[in-house]
Amino acid sequence: MRARHDVICLGEALVDFLPDRRGRRVRDVTRWTPCLGGAPANVTVGVSRLGGRAALVGVTGEDEFGWLLHERLEAEGVDTRYLRHTAQGKTGLGFVSLTATGERSFTFYRTRAAETFLDERDTRRARGAIARATILHVGTNSLLEGRARAAVQAAVQRSFDAGRVTSSDPNLRLHLWRDPAVLRRLLLRLIPRLAVVKLSDEEVAFVTGAADVDDALAWLERRGVALAVVTLGARGAAVRFRGVTRRVPAPRVHVVDTTGAGDGFTSGLLAELSRAVATRDALEGLSVDDVEAFARFACRVGAHAVTKLGAVAGLPTRAALGARGATAHGGGAAPPGGVRAGLRGAGRVT
Repeated sequence: MRARHDVICLGEALVDFLPDRRGRRVRDVTRWTPCLGGAPANVTVGVSRLGGRAALVGVTGEDEFGWLLHERLEAEGVDTRYLRHTAQGKTGLGFVSLTATGERSFTFYRTRAAETFLDERDTRRARGAIARATILHVGTNSLLEGRARAAVQAAVQRSFDAGRVTSSDPNLRLHLWRDPAVLRRLLLRLIPRLAVVKLSDEEVAFVTGAADVDDALAWLERRGVALAVVTLGARGAAVRFRGVTRRVPAPRVHVVDTTGAGDGFTSGLLAELSRAVATRDALEGLSVDDVEAFARFACRVGAHAVTKLGAVAGLPTRAALGARGATAHGGGAAPPGGVRAGLRGAGRVT
């Protein structure tokens, strides 16, 4: 029997093109650097760097960009045996522009994107691995087609029925959907089968219908989510567990690029959970203090991610976190000019 994975992510991998420097619009950039991108792929890298065993189930193009992603994920220690290449579509591309303070926006090229060809054959090939994985984590941006939605819902249902930990960060990109109401209906079907849901404060109104973060967390809990999280940008994160809501701060760091903040937070949270529990029942048996400590660790990972350019360059190892001198209960001091890290993980799209 193959070794069990700590975290299997189901969803997209993209190539992010990073600008030569901040403070430029896409039209003004003269040099681009291709890098790993796509929230599920980024989370696998984050988990792997933190010592976890991670795999990605998804689809890229049978093109140079697809193989770039494949090789770079393998170099990070991510299991890529369930990453399929197709000639039916092209690997998605995202061009990132940054303001002078590191806030980013995206210009996407995802026409007939390969990621949308995810279907039941992909989850079937990975079915044994998913059944043995501690955590199944899913995104939503590769679910534009009915076949992909059906495959992901079935995979989540199987993991839920098996008592595993199921997780999602929707990482909303509403511009991709012809009718965003389809996405919301999908989320309403998925949420009762999810043990962990992470949203940004910019996403709570769309997903839950609540404007207030505390109301949104309670909404998720009422629908069966064991651990509900809303990231709050520079203010850290709010966590709801066992009827208790707690807030954890974001460490003070010098922000270079906020692109990977949310994915860093998610990878830190899932890495800690996978070290502590193997089942949903075990997750529900944790203490509120345990979960708060995991969220504090996740904030540290997310904050570290924004100190370098790109979504994955700043994702830390455990050794790197220790070298910063931060503790599990607070952040390291900001350098001159440093600011609190944003942990939303969403961005303006053009």
